[in-house]
Amino acid sequence: MTPVYKTTKNNSLDINNQGVKVTKIDGEDYICLTDMAKAYGADKVIDNWLRNKNTIDFLGVWERYNNSDFNFLEFEEIKNIAGLNRFTMSAKHWVERVNAKGIVARAGRYGGTYAHRDIAFEFGTWLSPEFRLLIITEYQRLKAIEQKKLNWDSRRVLASVNYKLHTDSIRDNLIPSLSHSVIEKYVYTDEADMLNRLAFGQTAREWRRQNPALAKAGRNQRDYATEQQLVLIANLQSLNAFLIDQKMPQQERIIKLAEHARRHYNSILKAEEQHNIFMNDEIKRLNHEN
Repeated sequence: MTPVYKTTKNNSLDINNQGVKVTKIDGEDYICLTDMAKAYGADKVIDNWLRNKNTIDFLGVWERYNNSDFNFLEFEEIKNIAGLNRFTMSAKHWVERVNAKGIVARAGRYGGTYAHRDIAFEFGTWLSPEFRLLIITEYQRLKAIEQKKLNWDSRRVLASVNYKLHTDSIRDNLIPSLSHSVIEKYVYTDEADMLNRLAFGQTAREWRRQNPALAKAGRNQRDYATEQQLVLIANLQSLNAFLIDQKMPQQERIIKLAEHARRHYNSILKAEEQHNIFMNDEIKRLNHEN
């Protein structure tokens, strides 16, 4: 099975002002050993590391647990001579001889020797314990950024899914009574404007007029919305779709939606007020204890 590679320019660690690329291979993170060696200040150490008997033992154990196509016979031959003065090994030869998957030698734009994060951390230990700690700390930072982006994207997807539900309800309930394509366009615009005003205080067109440079760059007001606004717009879209299905006129719907928006924001203000009271009580308690 051919491995699936995915690398983006933002997937990199910053070690000693040296970018260390991270790529996805079959859904797993692989770190560029070539970049790690450069960051450490020793370009040609990977082959020396692979000559080490402890390295071969570690790689063998990793492949045994993670690679069903691992060539055990070839590995035993390599293991028997690992550590001898005449023993040499490169990433390319290791992969070819034992059909390894933990290390990958790549050419091209994102070329270099890559290793699964478990193996990359082991390489970092061989370079120095301090360098291993730098790699792990920076890797954890990258994962935290990715998780934050994932959470943000999930909220955007939620809003998008509910918008599809919202527009489907308009199409199924409002459009049948209209025939002109221009009217159809305005119905959608009116509904979207109504929700945008409740959630953001302005329509999309008004936002674009106020932010022409951002609009030209393809951005919209949802890109700069707070988490609470994204949750609200998603809820409003879902509620509006339900009310449209109930054949409720727009004049009545906007009253219901405005009430929901007010409750939403009031609950946020109430939660913030309770949080402030709690924090003040905690400060008083700590001051009293001290």
